[in-house]
Amino acid sequence: MDLSSQRPDEVFAGEVRGELSPRTARRLWRGSAGTVLAVLGTSVLVAGTDHGRRLPFAVALVLAQVWALRWQARAPARVLAVNAVTGLAVWGLLAEVTLTGALLAAQISLCVLSAIRPRRVSAWALAAMCLPAPLAFGAGGPAGLAVYLLTVALAWTAGQWRRAQRERTRAEMRRAVVEERARIAREVHDVVAHTLSVMVVQAGAADDVFTDRPEQARAALRAIETGARSALGELRLLLRAFRPEAEVEAGEPGERRDPGPSLARLDELADSVRATGMTVHVHREGVTGGLPAAVDLAGYRIVQEALTNALRHAAGADEVRVRVMAEEDCVRVTVTDNGREVQGGSAPGAGRGLLGMKERARLVGGSLRAGPLAGGGFEVAARLPVERVS
Repeated sequence: MDLSSQRPDEVFAGEVRGELSPRTARRLWRGSAGTVLAVLGTSVLVAGTDHGRRLPFAVALVLAQVWALRWQARAPARVLAVNAVTGLAVWGLLAEVTLTGALLAAQISLCVLSAIRPRRVSAWALAAMCLPAPLAFGAGGPAGLAVYLLTVALAWTAGQWRRAQRERTRAEMRRAVVEERARIAREVHDVVAHTLSVMVVQAGAADDVFTDRPEQARAALRAIETGARSALGELRLLLRAFRPEAEVEAGEPGERRDPGPSLARLDELADSVRATGMTVHVHREGVTGGLPAAVDLAGYRIVQEALTNALRHAAGADEVRVRVMAEEDCVRVTVTDNGREVQGGSAPGAGRGLLGMKERARLVGGSLRAGPLAGGGFEVAARLPVERVS
């Protein structure tokens, strides 16, 4: 079942109510109807050759069962009752048809009911289907009774197996939603942490030169305003994930849809850091266009977090080099600063920032290493595997 166009909450609600999609319901009906026509219909035609007057009535009852199966996804209990009654009528008209075969449509309905309705409901249906057992014993003896009870039990068990599969799928979907919301939370953290770090540095610089160099102070304030607007724009994009689909399509009147974070926007990211006085060199090799969205976003966020760490934790750092190499099967991202190691202190980004970068690389199947360099400075190097999108 394709769930990509549905919101998770809507999918869960449908699963809880036991609803099947229209496409699944149609396929279920066609398969069930074909089985009943092939097995029971053939048996009735063969057995009815010696009962010319009864044969039309038996055929009409079989067709009624096939038509009733059309509604088993919506009202399985009622369809089960109809098919049980008509199946017993077929068996009453043509004794040559076994009771198990006559109640084939009812057994299919029992399987569907067991799969999409609560277990307590299907248990009552199972008990009801066992009531004709004495008739099976009278017609076929112990063997007939055993065959009938076995087929009824198998039908109910198959439904329970399918129900367990649906419950596992539901659990996986819930877990996927939780992971997606956690990813969004990380996105919000990255945006806020980076932008606020840059704004704090810019605000401090503006305060230092406010009296002596007002133009430089104004430039810092303008950079703060630009960073704040950019962060608000990214937060708006991220929070759309929690909005109804209709609102996302319609958007807000006059709302400008900016492109999301991408390796193609590294220059804008570097400019925000340059406004603090730090020198940032950005070097690209290869073509980064056509990257999978997850890899493109992961690369951008790794660079963003590495620049944030250089601003906040790299003692004495005044220069950062960002290098992005797009190869055939991967993208390599390297961020190096020239800060000095602080004796007794933690490495730059040793907290949540470094863990977040490693997690981003891991989620796209890549790897990341980070640590001080022998000649001084700190380096973050990530390898993100890609499959090119044509």
